[in-house]
Amino acid sequence: VQLQASGGGLVQAGGSLRLSCAASGRTLSRYGMGWFRQAPGKEREFVAGITWNDSITYYRDSVKGRFTISSDNAKNTVYPQMNSLKPEDTAVYYCAASNGRLTDDEREYDYWGQGTQVTVSS
Repeated sequence: VQLQASGGGLVQAGGSLRLSCAASGRTLSRYGMGWFRQAPGKEREFVAGITWNDSITYYRDSVKGRFTISSDNAKNTVYPQMNSLKPEDTAVYYCAASNGRLTDDEREYDYWGQGTQVTVSS
């Protein structure tokens, strides 16, 4: 599976960004797709995820109500819509595919895309 992340950028606090993760290479219907982020000097953390086959979603508490993740199965693309962004959302964001289930444990993810930088200014 190849994953291509895009959509990062610089935005003011309170603004919005939509990231994209385009997947290719295998049948994805049984995969869980997760987004993680890593801020400077911090460990990588789970942000949100979705299953391809039934669109079950899962969010970390700090982004609930602000981030919405969706998928377009025809395009094999996952979109996290990030609203009401805060400076603490600044990080490199990564998409990843888990073979079999959706989880917040990065060790369960088999495939990773390159990161995309999100910077939120105050």
